[in-house]
Amino acid sequence: MAAHKNSNQNKDIAYYKKKFWKVFFYGLGGLFLFFLFASWGIFGSMPSFEDLENPDSNLATEVISADGVTIGKFYNENRTSIKYKDLPKHLVDALVATEDERFYEHSGIDGRGTLRAVLSLGTSGGASTLTQQLAKQLFHGEGSKFLPFRIVQKVKEWIIAIKLERQYTKNEIIAMYFNKADFVNTAVGIRSAAKVYFGKEPRNLSISEGAMLVGMLKNPSLFNPIRRLERVRQRRNVVMKQMVKNNFLSEATKISLEKEPIVLHFQPESHKDGIATYFREYLREFMKNWLKENKKPDGSEYDIYRDGLKIYTTIDSRMQANAELAVTEHLTNLQQEFFSQAKTNKNAPFINISDVETQRILMQAMKSSERWRQLKEQDKSDDEIIKSFSIKTEMTVFTWKGERDTIMTPLDSIRYYKHFLQAGLMAMEPQTGHVKAWVGGINYKYFQYDHVGQGARQVGSTFKPFVYATAIEQLNMSPCDSIIDSPFMIHKGRHHVTEDWEPKNSDQKYRGMVTLKKALANSINTVSAKLMDKVGPEAVVALAHKLGINSEIPVQPSIALGAVEITVQDMVAAYSTFANQGVYIKPQFISRIEDKNGVVIYEPIPESHDVLNKDIAFAVIKLLEGVTEDGSGARLRTQGGGYGYERVTGYPYVFTNPIAGKTGTTQNQSDGWFMGMVPNLVTGVWVGCEDRSARFKSITYGQGAVAALPIWGLFMKKNYADETMTLSKEDFERPDNLSIKVDCWSPPSTSKDTTNSEQSTEEFGL
Repeated sequence: MAAHKNSNQNKDIAYYKKKFWKVFFYGLGGLFLFFLFASWGIFGSMPSFEDLENPDSNLATEVISADGVTIGKFYNENRTSIKYKDLPKHLVDALVATEDERFYEHSGIDGRGTLRAVLSLGTSGGASTLTQQLAKQLFHGEGSKFLPFRIVQKVKEWIIAIKLERQYTKNEIIAMYFNKADFVNTAVGIRSAAKVYFGKEPRNLSISEGAMLVGMLKNPSLFNPIRRLERVRQRRNVVMKQMVKNNFLSEATKISLEKEPIVLHFQPESHKDGIATYFREYLREFMKNWLKENKKPDGSEYDIYRDGLKIYTTIDSRMQANAELAVTEHLTNLQQEFFSQAKTNKNAPFINISDVETQRILMQAMKSSERWRQLKEQDKSDDEIIKSFSIKTEMTVFTWKGERDTIMTPLDSIRYYKHFLQAGLMAMEPQTGHVKAWVGGINYKYFQYDHVGQGARQVGSTFKPFVYATAIEQLNMSPCDSIIDSPFMIHKGRHHVTEDWEPKNSDQKYRGMVTLKKALANSINTVSAKLMDKVGPEAVVALAHKLGINSEIPVQPSIALGAVEITVQDMVAAYSTFANQGVYIKPQFISRIEDKNGVVIYEPIPESHDVLNKDIAFAVIKLLEGVTEDGSGARLRTQGGGYGYERVTGYPYVFTNPIAGKTGTTQNQSDGWFMGMVPNLVTGVWVGCEDRSARFKSITYGQGAVAALPIWGLFMKKNYADETMTLSKEDFERPDNLSIKVDCWSPPSTSKDTTNSEQSTEEFGL
């Protein structure tokens, strides 16, 4: 009986053993099939080998200056990749210590951590390794919280992690993780985060700064330093504690660093902020056409928001910063004077125009506004929209002292912004065509019209050198030749003139016999008109177009006084031809474009052509030097004092090196210009209001010598003060065997104030 009972027990044990192993192997086989099916993509797509080889990382395109500074980005996600070698060791140590202590020991899955997570039912954490987290970021996403789906997602995550470990080294995985991480506030990837929060490259981060960024990875929204700085500081200290635990940091160093406050240099990277904003927008428009004409090897289009291109520009970040500062410093002062004058004008800021004209200008501004466009899309009538412009609303407005929150009607805000003086500045290296600085306005966030490449304005006397150059070429004249400054008229019918044209010198005075050099230095209108009569407007227009001016130029004698609208960009290119010994070079702002792998995909070929021979070009340079020696630009060389402009001009400049230049002032002071040249840099500056009806009441502050020249002076002072730059202070290169007389003797000026010559002789009669 006992034997029978033992026999039955043995059978039961054998049965359950057999059942156990059967269930075990079936379960193991099922688990194997589950993983296999998951890897085949039956439960959802899985990344292919090609995907793993080239993971879609949605990289920002970098805009890089000639001196190696990232001046902007184009992006959907502000991510710029970085290689492992550019990561500081303490940053990598902080990541490993905090997120995956056994990172260098496992092959994608941490068995010990996974077992601990299973036994604790997830209360001790999910045990995701860095590789698993990267797999989630690259191919998986957050996924569902529904348990069955979550299990499937976790299995896919494991499979991808193992594949990543086989495909990449540990260092590459670390770099990919840092490049993919989102640090909020437009910062995606460690390089963007270091720039946005601390204004640094990752390699320059301190231990404390690196620990803060690593601490954010647990939950970037929760540990956002802009909103929860104290919580972020506590989290940073936890990271450093983990570094001590893993022997990456000494206890003494941790204690010392814990006491440090978090000092942010928060600089969110957006398209409307930062340096060279107008240039970057001009570049973006250029790239739209470039993308259509330059395809990838597979025929598809590049995407500047996702493909991680590197656009190497000719802009010098130091020179660009100096240009922007010069504009800000001068216009901050000049604007105060403009406001002061506008207060006395009932149509402020419009000068001497009717109420009807004022209303026309305001209506045009309303119809061009974003508010009008949005309300039109809502099917509002014109009357309803116009009425809405008179309803007070909260808004933030631009001031030279920073943004200001206020309450005003949208119509009042239009009037307010019409008061502001705008500026355009471009600097170019004449020998290469490389654009070094580009300032299209005073603040891109509030004023998005580009006054360098987009807006053409009347150029006034800055057009006169083209007339003189034509005369020197066609009439074999020299700067030292004399001409009579006397009343002059071009009669109806000559040179297509429809009625008699008699230009006047503004002071109604005539100087008799003067040299061409003296005439240009003092911007004498009658001399320019006489030269135009001798060579004909057709020849001057032809030369202007050869010099790269794209504007339509009327074939009329009046262009001798500057009744022509030209962009700053074209004016700088034209003047650069004189500095480049008569050879025109088209402005160039890109040196090369690389793809995300560093392969050069575009390298522009400079466009150039001969315009004038070297002797004529040099003769024009000598004419323009006369402007800064004894003409309207002579204030560049003075000590200041006695002129009444110090408050708005930033005197003194006291330049002693050779400078060629020309001031310009258009009718009723609507536009002020200065074109300034040294041998290896040509810079054009324009100042005026958005609408030509807004202007200074008198020539005192509206002339180019006061409105625009000081920006050039401040710009060049800052450039020369930077010893890392190589701006010339030498003479312009003199051609061998020069055939034109350029060294003229002239008697000393009888006027103590030689800098006021433009005020008395500039082209007021246009």
